[in-house]
Amino acid sequence: MAEKYDVVVIGSGPAGYVCAIRAAQLGLKTACIEKWVDEKGKAKLGGTCLNVGCIPSKALLDSSYKYYEAKKHFDVHGITTGEVGIDVPAMIKRKDKIVGNLTQGVGGLFKANGVTLIQGTGTVLSGKQVNVTAADGSSQVVDTENVVIATGSVPVEIPPTPLNADIIVDSTGALEFQQVPARLGVIGAGVIGLELGSVWARLGAEVVVLEAQDRFLATADQQIAKDAAKIFKKQGLDIRLGARVTGSDVNGNEVTVKYIDQNGEEHSQVFDKLIVAVGRRPLTENLIAPDSGVNLDERGFIFVDEQCRTDVPGVFAVGDVVRGPMLAHKGSEEGVMVAELIAGQPAQVNYDLVPSVIYTHPEIAWVGKTEEEVKAGAEEYKVGTFPFAASGRAMASNDTDGMVKVIADKKTDRILGVHVIGPAAAELVQQGAIAMEFAASSEDLALTMFSHPTVSEALHEAALAVDGHAIHIANRKRK
Repeated sequence: MAEKYDVVVIGSGPAGYVCAIRAAQLGLKTACIEKWVDEKGKAKLGGTCLNVGCIPSKALLDSSYKYYEAKKHFDVHGITTGEVGIDVPAMIKRKDKIVGNLTQGVGGLFKANGVTLIQGTGTVLSGKQVNVTAADGSSQVVDTENVVIATGSVPVEIPPTPLNADIIVDSTGALEFQQVPARLGVIGAGVIGLELGSVWARLGAEVVVLEAQDRFLATADQQIAKDAAKIFKKQGLDIRLGARVTGSDVNGNEVTVKYIDQNGEEHSQVFDKLIVAVGRRPLTENLIAPDSGVNLDERGFIFVDEQCRTDVPGVFAVGDVVRGPMLAHKGSEEGVMVAELIAGQPAQVNYDLVPSVIYTHPEIAWVGKTEEEVKAGAEEYKVGTFPFAASGRAMASNDTDGMVKVIADKKTDRILGVHVIGPAAAELVQQGAIAMEFAASSEDLALTMFSHPTVSEALHEAALAVDGHAIHIANRKRK
């Protein structure tokens, strides 16, 4: 008789492997199905995030910024060097080593927690069964009490720019360049486009970013977005808004991209490499049998409730295949929630406090509502801001671009949103998220003692500024 599990998770990305580990910790007999394999035929764990997303891109961002800082900013500190160079293949090799260590680490965690790994492609059948097709074409049906779908997402492709292995690439291909392109085009000024564009711009590429929307970083607080646009322009990123790409022609080792600007005028631009970074779509094709009872929307997302239950009892879906932002940490928390619900424990994800981060330099991060969202909701509010140009710690590290912004309810003083562009923005926003999780007021942050000198003091000062009590900048006169 085939082995039966309490939980079978399809996909080993941040949503899937976290769910599997937590389920096993709770005493549930758990298996995780993964179809991705390496060149040796072994399962590649960790999903997009560990293999071709969050982790490798951050490795390249950090390497490229160290090069940029050595080349452009060491002299400010009195440091002199010879000619600074970049060995791109060595940088890529370092990135691959980090990825390898982390993906192997997931396998180690599976063993330590008693999670069974099943290699192959999973398909959800009726009756909470999962068919697993191995690489050699053989298949087996796995019985389980609960199924968790965590198959993640893949880059969106667009007809005007069909991918070409050498010239036109998606976000995965952009992590594998072996030399710095002289002219780099990026379609999409979102998180992925800005991060990858930043990597290669720092290393010397002329980067043009074509964005179809008329507003830059439309989901971010627009005061922060405008500050970011100015900083990126100063860094040399040529961001063209309202640029709708209509076609492309690959000729030898270059590509000509055609686009229409906001005024309807046609343009063309020649690049050595083109990165298509227009978003991601859920990976749900051929995943669910028609008679399984699990339903998808027109975009391929799986219908779930607030606790990630599908329309079939005992079948859940988490991460990029369901509604909400496609973020690793959001998927991981959903995985934990589902494992605990299956184990009979109360659990819930607070979807109002999902932090967002863009790992450019300076970083951009936020949690909670933007000022535009607060205005649209007709809420009375107050705002405090503090520039890093007034931070002693930021001055000492020669990293003074940006600001911290705190939005609070005018009547209750409860913090509604924290937005940062600047050094350690992701860490500062996480401090804001912790405060907001406990329903803190701006006064709570203002009364908290922050160590000196730290960049965290900028958050403290912004909280003080909400009521006009900032110490290290002149406070704005209240109307």
